[in-house]
Amino acid sequence: MSGKADPRAAGEGTTSRTRLDRGRGALGPALELVHTGRAPTRAVLTAELGVTRATAGAVAAELEALGLIRVDARPGAAAGSQGRPSHRLAVAEDGPVALAAQIHADGFRAALVGLGGRIVATAPGCEVVDEDPAKVLGSVVEAGAALLAETGRRCVGAGLAVPSAVAEPEGLALNPLHLAWPAGAPVRRIFAEQVRAAGIEGPAFAANDINLAALAEHRHGAGRGARDLLCVATGHRGVGGALVLDGRLHTGSSGLALEVGHLAVNPDGRPCHCGGRGCLDVETDPLAFLTAAGREQGPEAPPLQQSYDLIRDHYGDPAVRTATETLVDRLGLGLAGLVNILNPDRIILGGLHRALLEAAPERLRAVVAGRSLWGQSGGVPILACGLDHNSLVGAAELAWQPVLDDPLGVPA
Repeated sequence: MSGKADPRAAGEGTTSRTRLDRGRGALGPALELVHTGRAPTRAVLTAELGVTRATAGAVAAELEALGLIRVDARPGAAAGSQGRPSHRLAVAEDGPVALAAQIHADGFRAALVGLGGRIVATAPGCEVVDEDPAKVLGSVVEAGAALLAETGRRCVGAGLAVPSAVAEPEGLALNPLHLAWPAGAPVRRIFAEQVRAAGIEGPAFAANDINLAALAEHRHGAGRGARDLLCVATGHRGVGGALVLDGRLHTGSSGLALEVGHLAVNPDGRPCHCGGRGCLDVETDPLAFLTAAGREQGPEAPPLQQSYDLIRDHYGDPAVRTATETLVDRLGLGLAGLVNILNPDRIILGGLHRALLEAAPERLRAVVAGRSLWGQSGGVPILACGLDHNSLVGAAELAWQPVLDDPLGVPA
């Protein structure tokens, strides 16, 4: 047998390397397509990237070698499809994860989130949020570090969702009204310090929880495919809003855009924390619902859970139904004003607002359509958020973004 190298094998190797070199710039876009479910097969990936089948194959193989995606060994066709079968693509179920954390008025939660917005593991959260941000963030990072140790997963970074506007570029929580934290707390710096102290790899990020909910929903949930997406939600306290414009999260010049909670919807309503009166923040959140229903905030569950339970189990009670309709009307008035200004092609509602939509969908849509020019011209779709923990998933998206930008930088 000759010791000479087979020139055909050498040529095939050179061709493969050339294809991969040409496709390296496509690694990030390719990973994002798989991550968001827009490229379920290699044929779709080829078409979306605008490259040859061979280049798409080399790109998919590289992403698989990095442990980020899986490529079916044998091509298959979906039932009822026509044309040449194609290899199916999916995120790697045993791949790296991001540490995601969410702080809210009634506690915190930590989770590990993989590509595709998959929550891999969660840690039970506390029910009391200390007035010192460093103590709270230290506890949530400790919970996340324990999850990483238990699962043995690689970590690409960490993301934090907070119920406050977060000013850029410093990462300051300007108005954590429902946490008793000092205004302007440097949450991003504190979070990053805690992440480093715990020995967790990768960069650390922090952002407003509703902005992150909108980001997650746009990539993985009810907002997928929308060009201009408006998200409005009320969680444990207050109301937040976020906007995706032309497929990108709009945060304004310094991260403070879409403070919709301070849109007045009831001029004679409750005093608001901002100094105004009758804002969405205090007229359509769980405490407002309980008050309208004539219920006291009890110790057995947070106000959000109590509100869910009332709508689910006692909607036949006239007081609960009237409270629901009252908040639906106030919410619809606020949404109509936003529609007139922003002209979104889709609205998604989260938290208690999601429950209000599901309880009285036609009433809410009628109020929005009747009060907005855009609505009168045809109506804007109003949908419930599709992810149960969208702020957590959105926090993970912050940590995943550098990997989506450059998959070759994923930790080994």
